[in-house]
Amino acid sequence: MSAAARILVTPRSLTSEPHPDIERLRERGFDIVYCRAGQIPSEDELVDLVPGCVGWLAGVEPVSPRVVEAADGLKVISRNGVGIDNLPADALARRGVRVMIAEGANAPGVAELTIGLMFAAMRSIPLADAGIKAGTWPRRRGIEIRGRSVGIIGCGAIGREVARMVVALGADVIAFDPLRPDLDLPPGRFAWGEIDGIVATAEILTLHCPLPRDGSVLLDRRRLSTVRDGLILVNTARAGLVDEDALIGALDAGRIAGYATDVFEPEPPVSLRLAGHERVIATSHIGGFTTESVDRATRIAADNLIAALS
Repeated sequence: MSAAARILVTPRSLTSEPHPDIERLRERGFDIVYCRAGQIPSEDELVDLVPGCVGWLAGVEPVSPRVVEAADGLKVISRNGVGIDNLPADALARRGVRVMIAEGANAPGVAELTIGLMFAAMRSIPLADAGIKAGTWPRRRGIEIRGRSVGIIGCGAIGREVARMVVALGADVIAFDPLRPDLDLPPGRFAWGEIDGIVATAEILTLHCPLPRDGSVLLDRRRLSTVRDGLILVNTARAGLVDEDALIGALDAGRIAGYATDVFEPEPPVSLRLAGHERVIATSHIGGFTTESVDRATRIAADNLIAALS
């Protein structure tokens, strides 16, 4: 088979075990090229693998301009998610490489994990579990979500699902999204606001937005200094949204009662300064790592490749 019919597959969830939709690509006549199983590929590995590939089913791995330069035959990158912050948009545009996303595929999984992290932080579940397993009996007074003010920044597919779940649980939502989509939520329980006001008033704050286009940090030292004492902050979006040094300072001071996060930079974290903090609940980028989300995302990503390369 011609090398021009090769498709590179790099998401960790797809290199660990075969997936029917990847086999569907093979049945369409493409050769499938995998990176190391279950690992985020390095720049050098991508430079070795991408030459001759016309399609790339990509994950969250960083893609550098050097990798794009090596992609001599690449026509399309199909993400098995919605974020494209790891892709050098300008370099890809100059090479004429099309970028496609799996719109909404992982929204239920990430939204459910967000709710799970909220409850884990509100009730100190990891602390209790670790303590009992260590032979102690830790009891930290928790809070309930009903009647709480929950701030949501970003109401795309994931954020709007979180908003609906939170309202159903009895909390009040104040949200920011530049497009202000119609979420069909009761006006007595939901309102739009601006970022500064939401950060300063929310009792629970959850992030579901891309990185600012100007390269700034969304929750910088100034904004973190305005939060209500005892804030619970949840981040299943991007690590770079929060100033890490300022966050650690707020955690040390107890101003932020808990930070529950599914995302780090880099992944896995090299330093445990944040991930190992006693007020941090950490998961290993598992928001979209459910059987259902992986199936949806892989099906959409494969369909996008077939459509683009037909």
